[in-house]
Amino acid sequence: MASHKTSLNWQRDGEEFKPGKYSTDHPWTFDGGESVMASAAAAYGGNAALVDPEQAFTASLSACHMLTFLYMAASKGFVINSYQDDAEGFLGKNDEGRMAMVRVVLKPRIEFDGEAPDTATMEQLHHRAHLNCFIANSVSTQIDIE
Repeated sequence: MASHKTSLNWQRDGEEFKPGKYSTDHPWTFDGGESVMASAAAAYGGNAALVDPEQAFTASLSACHMLTFLYMAASKGFVINSYQDDAEGFLGKNDEGRMAMVRVVLKPRIEFDGEAPDTATMEQLHHRAHLNCFIANSVSTQIDIE
């Protein structure tokens, strides 16, 4: 079993510790040393200039699907020059009535070098990528590919 570590460190900035009064900015540090500044979503009083957990969740699903798709396509002999996705995640109430990331829409645009797969093969590649994406297999969020 693989282990993946991150750390975060939030500290009160001297502001009054009451809802909406303190900063939610904090760094995320990954085991490779990369650090990203994060905050709550702007709709919840966070810093819109920083990454929020909902954006990171959406990006994680998008990246996992892309990496799995690239592998599936390469395994079938297709050569990809570029893959771009403008994914969108939706926060809403889940079946239990709690707030959750209920849907993520992936919108991949893929440029092939040479022969591109036909529509049926593309659908199959995306379906297999979805079935084999570690992150998609870990969540109950509806994931659509447009």
